[in-house]
Amino acid sequence: MRLENKPLGFVINFLLGVSWAVMFLGALTSFLSLYHDSFLLAVVSAFIGAIPGLVAVLLLEHIITNKEKLAELKKQTALLEEIKRGLSTKD
Repeated sequence: MRLENKPLGFVINFLLGVSWAVMFLGALTSFLSLYHDSFLLAVVSAFIGAIPGLVAVLLLEHIITNKEKLAELKKQTALLEEIKRGLSTKD
């Protein structure tokens, strides 16, 4: 779990797992429904069936990355303010 907020991290990771399952099931069902007609059509259909799940995975990964970036920026801001206070007391 990469997020510091435990409940939010649990929900996002759960939704990430659901998104991977949707991607896999979408690709599998699309492929299996059309493989008897044409293999090429089945592969293209599997890719199209996987797109909604992949979009959800990308969206959730983007959310996780932005939350991590925000947490890191807060840490950096706190350190910079501490350095600033340390320099101003020496003057």
